[in-house]
Formats: sequence, structure tokens, C-alpha cells
Amino acid sequence: MHKNFFRNIDLWLLVPVLILVTLSLVTLFSLNINFFYGQFALFILSFVFYIIFSQTNYLILKIYAKHIYIASLVVLFAVLLIGIESRGAVRWVEIFGFRLQFSEVLKPFLAISFASYTASIKTLNIKGFLNVFLLLFPIAFLIFLQPDLGNAIIYFIIVLLTLIYLGFPFRYFLISFLPFLLSVPFLWRFLHDYQRQRILTFINPSVDPLGTSYNVIQSIIAVGSGMLMGKGIGQGTQSGLKFLPERQTDFIFATISEQLGFVGVTIILICFAVLLYRVLQIILNTNDMFSKSLSVIVFFAFLSQIFINIAMNLGLLPIVGVTLPFVSYGGSSLLSNFIFLGLINTISNYSKENRVLEIG
Repeated sequence: MHKNFFRNIDLWLLVPVLILVTLSLVTLFSLNINFFYGQFALFILSFVFYIIFSQTNYLILKIYAKHIYIASLVVLFAVLLIGIESRGAVRWVEIFGFRLQFSEVLKPFLAISFASYTASIKTLNIKGFLNVFLLLFPIAFLIFLQPDLGNAIIYFIIVLLTLIYLGFPFRYFLISFLPFLLSVPFLWRFLHDYQRQRILTFINPSVDPLGTSYNVIQSIIAVGSGMLMGKGIGQGTQSGLKFLPERQTDFIFATISEQLGFVGVTIILICFAVLLYRVLQIILNTNDMFSKSLSVIVFFAFLSQIFINIAMNLGLLPIVGVTLPFVSYGGSSLLSNFIFLGLINTISNYSKENRVLEIG
């Protein structure tokens, strides 16, 4: 049994992730010992879920795809009613002393639902395309109302890129982009003042350098000051002296850049590159549409979060509260990404078994 367990672990997936988690824990230890203890406990919990999902036959989950979707809608609606308010947002629900952000936790489960539906589409026509977005809209809208603009955007990006990869005609995306443009004034009215300010100051950070632009300015300073080798673990000024807000969550990339410099950033990028390359290999080796769709969703879930978070830290995108997978402090994000990792691991095992059967 032990041999089977270790044989089923895809080290090309797990090793880069463990390096990222280690780098995260070392950085959090340098910032605050409580961050370290909290994240280490959350890592152990998340790793247990990774083991469970990596050893589970994910095809069984496909049977419950519709139930998962309906349950997700109910949960996201319940968050708006009974969620804990923090800094003007209602995103968290406390369960057994743990605060869970369900817009994060539900990602891998909704991935199963959307993969199941896209796999059932026989013809890549406009009807199938629109139906996917009809399923997505209520999910994204409930998340948007929390408000959690970052995750609402992430959901749309993941689905959009997945449909492009699966081969839907590009003209469908151009057609669907028109209603989005027309709805921008309407959506703008729904945004909170701080969200509007983030977008406006992204265009011109000098407008409010001590207010809305403060976070991104401090992040850019932290990244730049790290230079080649960094200032050393625990020696950062922007992160260590708390000039950099959210240094352990949204801006942990800037924190690592300041402390470990270009070398630390290179380690992060290599680990993510290995992880994404391995997921891409798994996509190419899968035969059935459900496995392929789910693998593609996992790939774009990782890629979109990595790209947006790093671009946010460099001032290339507005701040929308997207975490860096396996690195940012926070249990919901860590749990979600380890479940994703477990799912792609079990797909990898399934692909290996199929190849062995084909060879035999």
C-alpha cells in the first residue's frame, strides 16, 4: 500500500510546490512568528486534502457535477447572508474556528462542474458557448457582490481561456465581448469607492501616492530595492518596517523580492514554470474530454493567479486582491490550490494507467 501511495505521487508536481511552500514559510517566519505557525498548520491541513484528492478516482466526482454546482450557488448566496464582515467585504464564514473564503475554496469543485459540462458539448457552436457563460454568470455575480472583484475576474478568465483552448471559434469571444463593453458603465456603478480608486490610480499612481496608490508604490520600491541577492531574510525595510501593506498576502512576492532579490524571484518563477509545464504535459497525455477539460481549467487557474499577482506587485495591473498560489498567507487559497494539485495528480495517474493499457 505504501509503495502504491508513493508511486501515485507525481513528484514533478509536488516538489516545486513544496519548494514554494518552504520559501513562503521562511518569509512568513521573518515577518511574524504567528504568520509562520498559522500557515504551517494550514499547510498540514491542506496537504491532507491533497493526499485525499490525489488518491481519489476523480471520475467519480463527475457524477456529482450538477449537485456541486447547485450546492456552490447555495453556499455563495449564504455567504452574503451569514458571512463575517471585514473591511467592508463579506467574504468569510467561520466554521469550527476557521475562517473560510468560499470564493477560493469552491474553485476546484466548480472546476469539476464546468469540466463536466464542457466535456458534454458535442458541437462547438454558439449555444454551447453561451450556456457555459450562463452557468458562470450567477457564480461570478454572487462573488462580485461580496465584493471580491479579484476572484470574480479569475473565474471569468479561467473559463474564457479554457473555451479558447478547447477550440471554440474566436468570433464567439468577439461577439461576447460587446455586451461586456456595454455593461461597463453599469458595473462601474456597482463597484465600491475603493475599487474605483484602485483602477483610477493604476492609470495615474501620482494622483494619490499616500492613499490608494500607496500599496503599489511601496510594492515597486520593495521589488526594486532587492536587486540581485536581496537584503537578506528578515532584513527588508519596506516589509520589515511595515511600510508595505498586506506584505504576507497580496504582496508577498514583493516581500520575497526585497529579502532575496532576483535570486529569490528566479526560484519562484522556475518552480511555477516546472509546475505549469508538468500540468501542460498531463493535458497533452489525456484522452477523454472530461480529464482534458479539468486539466486545462487547473492549468489556467494556476496561470491566471500567478500572472495577475506578480503583475499587481510590479504595478502592471490594478490591485484586485489575488493571492500567489502556495506562497501567499491564507488557508482558503492554500486549501484550494492543494485540492487543484490533488486533482491534477490523480489525472496524471489515470493517464499513466491508460498509456500502460494501450502499450499492453
